[in-house]
Amino acid sequence: MIRNIIFDVGMVLVDWQPRDAFRQLGFDEETVKAVAAATIESEAWSENDRSLLSDEEIAAEFVRRAPEYEREIRLFWDNVGLPVRQFDYTKDWIRELKERGYGVYILSNYGRRTYSQTKDEALSFLSEVDGALFSFQVQQVKPEPEIYQTLLDRYSLVPGECVFFDDRPENIEAAGRAGIHGVVFENQKQAKEELERLCEEQG
Repeated sequence: MIRNIIFDVGMVLVDWQPRDAFRQLGFDEETVKAVAAATIESEAWSENDRSLLSDEEIAAEFVRRAPEYEREIRLFWDNVGLPVRQFDYTKDWIRELKERGYGVYILSNYGRRTYSQTKDEALSFLSEVDGALFSFQVQQVKPEPEIYQTLLDRYSLVPGECVFFDDRPENIEAAGRAGIHGVVFENQKQAKEELERLCEEQG
């Protein structure tokens, strides 16, 4: 029986549009490409999610990849929460699931600095859930198996009673290896339909 819903955050409960944010910061298209390559598309971004380094050390890693764009990279880093906006459906969906008796949890790759800039508005739904685990809090990132086990242990969850929604197939595959039912998230309608199907299968 499905008792718990686990949500990823980015592109599931919140929109994440960094290139729009770059343009809001006044970057031309060439600068958008260069800053994206040095930050959100680089291996250093995963280390941002892990947050073992200080904010300045992470910024320095970004700058090292494109030193000629240091000013723009640091401007983005100062406004790293700008690309994150909560979807209109998020709170109502969580409340609906809670009213139906499900436990609702969060498992997300999320950097410390981004969290500090978005926790009050874009992540305001956190007050509605039963528990949340962000990668920066435990220095573990999806799809590493450890982060799934950390979530299960922290909240005493039975893997087979959980469904995980994430937009990345590799994260869903890793959840499956941990015994958690997984659905690759495409949109809310599709996710709701998949949840009903799983609930019928599981009884």
